[in-house]
Amino acid sequence: MEERRIRVRDVELCYFETGDRADQTVLLVHATGFHARCWDQTIAHLGGGYHVVAIDQRGHGRSSKAGPYGWDNFGADLADFVLALDLDNIIGVGHSMGGHCVVQAALAHPGRFQRLLLVDPVIVDPVAYEEHRRAPTYSSAEEHPVSRRRGVWASADEMLERFEGRHPFSLWQRSVLRDYCEFGLIAEADGTYTLGCPPVVEASIYLGSAGTDILRKIPSIEQPTTVLRAFSPDQKDGEMDFAASPTFSGVAELFPKGVDVYLPKLTHFIPMQDPALVASHIRGSDPSHG
Repeated sequence: MEERRIRVRDVELCYFETGDRADQTVLLVHATGFHARCWDQTIAHLGGGYHVVAIDQRGHGRSSKAGPYGWDNFGADLADFVLALDLDNIIGVGHSMGGHCVVQAALAHPGRFQRLLLVDPVIVDPVAYEEHRRAPTYSSAEEHPVSRRRGVWASADEMLERFEGRHPFSLWQRSVLRDYCEFGLIAEADGTYTLGCPPVVEASIYLGSAGTDILRKIPSIEQPTTVLRAFSPDQKDGEMDFAASPTFSGVAELFPKGVDVYLPKLTHFIPMQDPALVASHIRGSDPSHG
């Protein structure tokens, strides 16, 4: 993977690229708090014959830490990124918030996308959008519990050792967790390492998770679209598990050529648990998992 940078709108975005531009383009867009290299194991399972571009969204990885962090802003970044790199005939693949952004980019440039793969996208129930507008849960990012997440580490090994026994990280393939830790930290002058997505930035993004309602626009997307959904919250007893799917169960039906694939054995972190499954859906082999 070649690391590259490009100026888009008001930020410098880092991205990673591999393959021949003459081949089928796959655009990979990560979730909140993650980064481009979380897709490495998916790419490994994908095999050759693809031109792959994986982006660090603003506030993440090695891209600029510059707000605002509204989801419409992430979508506009991705749309302009597609134009800046002159990407065409794209299979757009987005996980969680990344799926939301892929939909926004496809709406902006429909002629550049061949099909979409939305991996448990945070496109929520219509009621949730209305509730968020009426009464946001937190008034500032600093109030959000994610803002108090540990942001400084001695090494990727320390981070890996701390996380590998914790839910839901313990469910991930260890190679993906290693990539998450190794490439998700930025070396500082004092010898420590900081998260590529600072906790307060991640919290800011969560505050805007239901602020950009695209449900009404989805029926205009003509590309074939596959939605992978993890287990629903009502399948677990007690309090909701943050690893449960946030995706509106009826979202695939809103796409004229939408297909819903329900994966009750997997958590929201589908690419981390089963990168081979995601790769097979990118290839279009439509395996029968779940």
